[in-house]
Amino acid sequence: MTLSNHCPDLETFIDGVRSRNPGQDEFIQAVRDVAQDIIPFVRDNPEYNEGEILRRIAEPDRIVSFRVCWEDDDHNIRVERGWRVQNNNAVGPYKGGLRFSDNVTESVLKFLAFEQTFKNSLTGLPMGGGKGGSNFNPKGKSDREVMRFCQSFMTELYRHIGPDTDVPAGDIGVGSREIGYLFGQYKRLTGRWEGALTGKASEYGGSELRTEATGYGVVYFLREMLSRKDEELDGKTAVVSGSGNVALHAAEKLIAEGAKVLTLSDSDGFIHDPDGIDQDKLDWVKTLKTEKRGRISEYAEEYNGAEFHQDKAPWQVDCDLAVPCATQNELDEDGAEALLDNDVLAVVEGANMPSTTEAAERFREAGILFGPAKAANAGGVAVSGLEMSQNSGRVSWEHEKLDSMLTELMQDIHGKCVESGEGEDGAVDYVRGANIAGFRRVADAMLAFGVV
Repeated sequence: MTLSNHCPDLETFIDGVRSRNPGQDEFIQAVRDVAQDIIPFVRDNPEYNEGEILRRIAEPDRIVSFRVCWEDDDHNIRVERGWRVQNNNAVGPYKGGLRFSDNVTESVLKFLAFEQTFKNSLTGLPMGGGKGGSNFNPKGKSDREVMRFCQSFMTELYRHIGPDTDVPAGDIGVGSREIGYLFGQYKRLTGRWEGALTGKASEYGGSELRTEATGYGVVYFLREMLSRKDEELDGKTAVVSGSGNVALHAAEKLIAEGAKVLTLSDSDGFIHDPDGIDQDKLDWVKTLKTEKRGRISEYAEEYNGAEFHQDKAPWQVDCDLAVPCATQNELDEDGAEALLDNDVLAVVEGANMPSTTEAAERFREAGILFGPAKAANAGGVAVSGLEMSQNSGRVSWEHEKLDSMLTELMQDIHGKCVESGEGEDGAVDYVRGANIAGFRRVADAMLAFGVV
């Protein structure tokens, strides 16, 4: 099957992807979600068709897989697997986080790297798409165990990364602690202090606002979507899933903008606070999750009127806004139907691909405001890109300047989605807009390079 003589239909194209990537459901889902919009676009733009651009983007430049051996506190030798997926560097060095979790697989990392390619393109910054990680789970591990694992992981990874080659960052399971250990080992092995990682602490080259950037950016994108409909965040009710970095800072910015946050969640279930989660309560949750490493169920024990719903997702709660910030495919078709039955106004994705294909289709069919992750949660990598610039210039920018730059970046991404996704009736399909705008920039660069 080729694109050079004719442009295939969606199912023919996906059959080819599936045959080359058997059993990699997450990756196939991500490619399908993009291809459904890009294939019609390619039909109208024969230069992309002739250049096999979509197929080339759906085939990573390379995947590095390696063994990671480390010793736990009981002197047992442990063996994990590490990966780095370098998907596409047409517009800049590979850029994307590292994820440490026992559910990390090559398929998950390939889908994330594929999505990252379009997300990074939308920022307008010179960053290609990559992702990496390991099936190592840092939960329950001592600091020394995490340090030993990170040092062993970097001992292999360092030869594949660098400020002009591939710049990893944090992701699920990789916070400031892990980045510190990873960067320390990189510096030790190379003898160089350079911006080979982002998400560093401010004491050694990190950027202000990086911790908040993804969650804040989600809300800035949502604010733009609402503004176009002459709506505002003030007075709206919101359900947020997750209680990690993205969820907590999305909730924080929603509260600051006057919205009423009703829920947070973790892998055990979700809490519903009808009175709303104010900043004081949110600060309590931050301490619980980041310092005590507790469970969200403890919130219901701390605050009267709040309820914990075990092994359930928050999508049945009546709300104006839904912000899924936990993990991929957390919001399924039943959840989408529940939100639509409750007349949800907007859904904006904070996590990567949190909506299943069926859920996303329901939102698009219903015509509600639906902000896809590759656009809405690009704030984190955007500030990572700014950290790269600061490291290169040996400068540091203040919080206020970075927040202003982040706001402008999210406004620009929103504008690109509108430009490429607006229909004749004036309604915007943000998924289509994000896919086409992200694709076009990468595709034009690839055409300029020839067949390489």
